[in-house]
Amino acid sequence: MPSTVELRGVSFAPVLSELSLRVGAGEAVAFIGRSGAGKTTALRLINGLLKPTGGDVLIDNVSLADSDLIALRRRSGYIIQGSGLFPHRTVYENVATIPRLLGWPAARTRDAAAILLKKLGMPLERFGDLYPARLSGGEQQRAGIARALVAEPALLLCDEPFSALDPIVRRELQDAFRELREERGATIVFVTHDLAEALRVCERVVAFDAGRIVADLPSRDVTKSNVPIVRQLVESAVLP
Repeated sequence: MPSTVELRGVSFAPVLSELSLRVGAGEAVAFIGRSGAGKTTALRLINGLLKPTGGDVLIDNVSLADSDLIALRRRSGYIIQGSGLFPHRTVYENVATIPRLLGWPAARTRDAAAILLKKLGMPLERFGDLYPARLSGGEQQRAGIARALVAEPALLLCDEPFSALDPIVRRELQDAFRELREERGATIVFVTHDLAEALRVCERVVAFDAGRIVADLPSRDVTKSNVPIVRQLVESAVLP
């Protein structure tokens, strides 16, 4: 079942100040803003990689301070820029990481990896035994998506996962990601500085500026916003 995420007056001095936000089960929410606005810091607080200096972060209505963070991360997926694949493991071994930690039987793990890699255009029989160094940037990112999604996480956290790719590959991966997300139903928090990407992947956009949330809008309303930073992002974006 998809998770809920809530920030209650969360601060992380001196970067973030009094963030309050709730992401409902199954929502896909983009964090957007200029570099240094606090988007990635907020994501790391949600993942428990940072502890707030004020306020509280809750997953499924339970404070991270009272949670088993290791168990929580195994129920979550994390996609970063550059894929973050383990270089000494094959594609299959990378994708199988979380299922193995969860104690899945080998057959179930292989079947799940094969299905997902095929949907991402990387059939297991062709790519499974390759090491990351033999993959293109787009292939590495596809493998990273497969690793994050294979155990069907309740929460998926994405930190500018497609920003280093060329425009054609980036568009292909955005479409593949959106299709998989709609199929699997995870709650998503997606950090990006690209407004067009945010509107393509998510149905809700949260704008950050100077460590604060300054707008929280349905994607369909973003281009109508009069919030200054949102207007700047709209004016500088190449929208479909």
